Amino acid sequence: MGVLNVTPDSFSDGGKYLNHDAAVAHGLAMVRDGADIIDVGGESTRPKGLYGQGAATVSVEEELQRVIPVIEQLASRVSVPISIDTYKSAVAEAAVNAGATIINDVSGMNFDPQIADVAARHGAALVLMHMLGTPATMQQNPQYTDVVKEVKEFLRMRIAAARRAGVPNVIVDPGLGFGKTLEHNLALIRNLREFRELGCPVMIGPSRKGFIGALLDVPVEERLLGTAAAVAAAIAHGADIVRVHDVKEMKQVCVVTDAIDRRGH
Repeated sequence: MGVLNVTPDSFSDGGKYLNHDAAVAHGLAMVRDGADIIDVGGESTRPKGLYGQGAATVSVEEELQRVIPVIEQLASRVSVPISIDTYKSAVAEAAVNAGATIINDVSGMNFDPQIADVAARHGAALVLMHMLGTPATMQQNPQYTDVVKEVKEFLRMRIAAARRAGVPNVIVDPGLGFGKTLEHNLALIRNLREFRELGCPVMIGPSRKGFIGALLDVPVEERLLGTAAAVAAAIAHGADIVRVHDVKEMKQVCVVTDAIDRRGH
């Protein structure tokens, strides 16, 4: 899954693709580089304290203005699925009408439960991610007794709620960096196979995250190799989908790791 942030303030590439033409061009380039899904987002969830003041909240109207023209153009020009990265049901509805077939909700339906109804009515897949708190608070001393067990139980309950709402296809994401310390993130990657027991595809987004920076003591723009290691480890431990910024490089990592780990299994 290639990340397409149509935002001015995303932690890694904020502002690069705020222009619609630039965003569409980047989406097309990611498809050429091997992306199987394009994930379009119009509101950053950059945590407060790690990258300045944290991301600003965005109105429904502003988010729609950012993402809908991009989704419409990409939907008419690519054959891969398009995902909308939003927790707002109104944005999800408009995005699906524009051509998106996946809804990627970082709140796991906690911020706007109606997003499940949108997915159900349109037959869209729904990504349910775990987040501790909100983007403004999630990195303020996150604590768990057992992070794998607690995140897994949260996702189990969210899957059940989505099924009750009639959502046909659910994907789970343990939410690296969303209310997690370095050790929490490492534990989640190490134990990804446990999440496969939930009966849904497992997605994970290690790309350029803060835990890689903490391990290597490097800024965002120097985390390519650390991301590659995290992506390879995630696949080896059971990830079905990896959400990344550097599609061309990570596609190679995925192909080789998958061949070693899964071919013939």
